[in-house]
Amino acid sequence: MIGTAPAWLPKSRPVLIGVVHLGALPGAPLHAKPLAALVDAALLDARAWEEGGADALIVENFGDVPFFRDAVPPETVACMTAVTARVVDSVSIPIGVNVLRNDGEAALAVAEATGARFIRVNVLTHAAITDQGIVQGIAASLMRKRAALASNVSVFADVLVKHARPLAPLDAGQAAEDAVQRAGADGLIVTGEATGSSTDRYIAETVAAHAGETPVFIGSGVTPESVQHYSDFAAGMIVGTWCKVEDRVSEDRVRRLADRIHGD
Repeated sequence: MIGTAPAWLPKSRPVLIGVVHLGALPGAPLHAKPLAALVDAALLDARAWEEGGADALIVENFGDVPFFRDAVPPETVACMTAVTARVVDSVSIPIGVNVLRNDGEAALAVAEATGARFIRVNVLTHAAITDQGIVQGIAASLMRKRAALASNVSVFADVLVKHARPLAPLDAGQAAEDAVQRAGADGLIVTGEATGSSTDRYIAETVAAHAGETPVFIGSGVTPESVQHYSDFAAGMIVGTWCKVEDRVSEDRVRRLADRIHGD
């Protein structure tokens, strides 16, 4: 399997993919809570997303700042596997995994071990200058690992990812074509410059125009008011911070956003 849109993704309407932001895991500088407490918080958020109408979730080690540039340590993989397994068992919607900053192989391993359906990779192709240094594309190693595992886990790849700049000038259309045609991405994600910042419609439309049949998701800055700017071409929206109140996911906010995305 390479470059195949996931079977669970509906073609009739855009989807809402919520993000479960994990607190700092054991080994991270900000780690302060037992793993059991981190699991409980993740489950509360996951259920709020599902009850509010989200179509899928991404489990992400958001609290592990500062992030490793590529490979994360074994304790991070082990803890993410433990938390993700509980989330998969607790909700009925598809689950994805993102291991920040760019450990796609660890995300794939967690997904395979837990039954998660897809992963997010921030830099699948090209190279980006980030606060972690120069992050390089991992398509060759990741796709070979997926083939070796005979895995059906889908790979969603960021195009011109947030909190980063391309190492060299890079056109959004060419970046999209490379991610799909040369790297085999199953979905593309377009974001603004930072977490919560709005996504440029022109750039997102350009990516969609060059993505062929590969679904394109809006990955930052989505609000009920901005949904209309993307719903005519985007396969879905990935949302984290807007749906949180006092650091917990608000079911009411999820429902409000889901209704707008689904066109209800």
